[in-house]
Amino acid sequence: MTVLHLRGVSRVHGDGENAVHALVNAELSIESGELVAIMGPSGSGKSTLLNLAGGLDAPTSGEVIVEGTPLSTLSKKKLAALRRRHVGYVFQDYNLVPSLTAAENAALPLELDGMGVGKARKAALAALEEVGLDAQIADRFPDEVSGGQAQRTAIARALIGERRLVLADEPTGALDSTTGEDVLKLLRKRCDQGAAGLLVTHDARHAGWADRVVFLRDGRIVDSSTPLEKPESLLEGAE
Repeated sequence: MTVLHLRGVSRVHGDGENAVHALVNAELSIESGELVAIMGPSGSGKSTLLNLAGGLDAPTSGEVIVEGTPLSTLSKKKLAALRRRHVGYVFQDYNLVPSLTAAENAALPLELDGMGVGKARKAALAALEEVGLDAQIADRFPDEVSGGQAQRTAIARALIGERRLVLADEPTGALDSTTGEDVLKLLRKRCDQGAAGLLVTHDARHAGWADRVVFLRDGRIVDSSTPLEKPESLLEGAE
């Protein structure tokens, strides 16, 4: 089943001589169970593509379709509900709420969607356990845990509930190599369980975890063969 489909998607910032074509006529489909890596030099449009895929930004032209639903047809309220229920985000800087504990951060999407605090906490504790965090970490605040623990909390929040699309923007950039590998294992596991994943990375070794690598340059995408044996080959001549 196709979870994410970008159909002729372009994003232009500004107009006239000052217009910046951040993404140009992008065509991309991601199936259930598939992890796709996005690579390219700085300013190539990687974050733009991720924001459009998750409905955080709207395309100038083209259509973004998540599980058969064109995002352009949704009201702001329905779009927010779709993001809460079906789309999980993992950011390089974690993006945790500093005044909430790890369990409260993980439970936040469920509570915003109307789930009771007790039931949401139970689900959050299970999600934290899935990413390797025990009950002692659950009641600590973001500034009381390590970078790896904070990123695992962010992943738990992204995976909690029935998330079918997981978007990760350089999720290992601030982590040591061992913790970074653990993060990628978690993303890979969720995709193997049926979610679709989109991973932005600058590291060819991390792209090796993906089923496919899409290379972005000047806002245009090129799809690689699958599986990718030498992802570093995509970077030749990129700088």
